[in-house]
Amino acid sequence: MSLKSGSFPSSAAFDAINSSLQSDDAERKDAVKKGNAIFAFKLKNKEGQEEAWNIDLKEKGAVGKGEAPEGKKADVTLSLSDEDFGKMVAGKTQAQRLFMSGKLKIKGDVMKATKMEPVLKKAQTKAKL
Repeated sequence: MSLKSGSFPSSAAFDAINSSLQSDDAERKDAVKKGNAIFAFKLKNKEGQEEAWNIDLKEKGAVGKGEAPEGKKADVTLSLSDEDFGKMVAGKTQAQRLFMSGKLKIKGDVMKATKMEPVLKKAQTKAKL
């Protein structure tokens, strides 16, 4: 099942993150150990539409659509534009810079949000944005 959404070009990164997590059992376990949270990403495209994806680094080490896996709650929610998410995953900008400029809003445990960067870095090599 593809996580990509046609109206959100950067959403292809969620497929890349998922395949990165699923391809190596040891890396997935390491990511879950380091992340220890459910991360929600709320993206807004140029048309003003919003969609959400989640990365479960608490139990499964998997990516899904929606703000959290069924019956679970996100520990951290990151809200930003589709364009800025694409830049962040491509390594063209840093989450901290987006946060400081007000382009990235974080709800929940801000310290856990910092644990997301290494997972996004792994996706950089796989995502063609």
